[in-house]
Amino acid sequence: METILITTVTVTAFTGILAFLLTLADRTIANYGEMKIVINDDKEYIVDGGNTLLAALIDEKIFIPSACGGKGTCGYCKVKILEGGGPVLPTELPWLTEEELKDKVRLSCQCKIKEDMRIEIPEELFNVREYQVTVESIEDMTPVIKKLRLRFKEGEEISFKPGQYIQLKAPIYEGNDEEVYRAYSIASPPSEKSYIDLIIGYVPGGIATTYVHKHLKVGDTVDINGPYGDFCYQDKYDNEMILVAVGTGMAPILSILYHMKDQDIKRKARFYFGARTPEDLFLLDELKEFEKALYDFEFIPTLSRALDEHNWTGARGRVNVLLDEHIKNPDDKEAYLCGSPAMIDTVVEVLKEKGILEEHIYYDKF
Repeated sequence: METILITTVTVTAFTGILAFLLTLADRTIANYGEMKIVINDDKEYIVDGGNTLLAALIDEKIFIPSACGGKGTCGYCKVKILEGGGPVLPTELPWLTEEELKDKVRLSCQCKIKEDMRIEIPEELFNVREYQVTVESIEDMTPVIKKLRLRFKEGEEISFKPGQYIQLKAPIYEGNDEEVYRAYSIASPPSEKSYIDLIIGYVPGGIATTYVHKHLKVGDTVDINGPYGDFCYQDKYDNEMILVAVGTGMAPILSILYHMKDQDIKRKARFYFGARTPEDLFLLDELKEFEKALYDFEFIPTLSRALDEHNWTGARGRVNVLLDEHIKNPDDKEAYLCGSPAMIDTVVEVLKEKGILEEHIYYDKF
């Protein structure tokens, strides 16, 4: 018994000393003092050294996209670091192409500020704003997908392109001890600037999705920032549009369809939507309305796990297989894809094999 007590006291003391040393190291060794960040050669900011570049920019209300909350697992938070970034870290390499490495592109969430920096970011990021919005409604689309309507304060509004996304902040809540931002595509019409709709699926263990599905209530206020993204409706051509999505990837496609309806855009469009069972289909009435309202639009769902008991009479199989069957002539076509990386990769491969030009294939992986 005495031996166990001595061991327990020793381990506790050692743990306490280690924690003290780590805290001391963080306050001394990692304390680099004030540093200067010059952005696009015309804007200067004084920030605390030792922090990540992403966090320092957020503190200055400059919001860089970061779907993973700064953990280095999404590759979104790319900036050009012209001076002061130090060597490229192994955690950055999976997300950077050879061309980007030559062009001094880095992941801002992985770069710590240890000296003055000179960086470049797209000018449009200076127009990204932070908003506090009210949850006006929460609707169940499927057992694991909810649709949120977030209303802006009176006098505030947001301007975005159809297909873009915002970042929503999940606060500290029971079971989660950190604030994180997560990216969600806007599902509402760009013409409606006083609110946005989001379609959010539940991911077991996901910090933000757990917050939305288990804790968020109508009337709550949440913090968002945006808009972001290069994935958006293109009006350079009048090509036939191939729209492809699975699950919550429907969100930006909906925004594009609303835009086409509001602007009376007369383009042929086919929306291929992949799901597992009929239970995973949603907003079918809305999509039927688009078929009536738009110039030449058809919604084509396909189910990968339809059973005889479902009495499903529509298309079956994965969406890439359906596309392979449907696309006969690649001329004058462009594609908009939103979904998981695996889905995007397989669909892009099919489209390219069909002869659709890569520069006419736009996608958003999540």
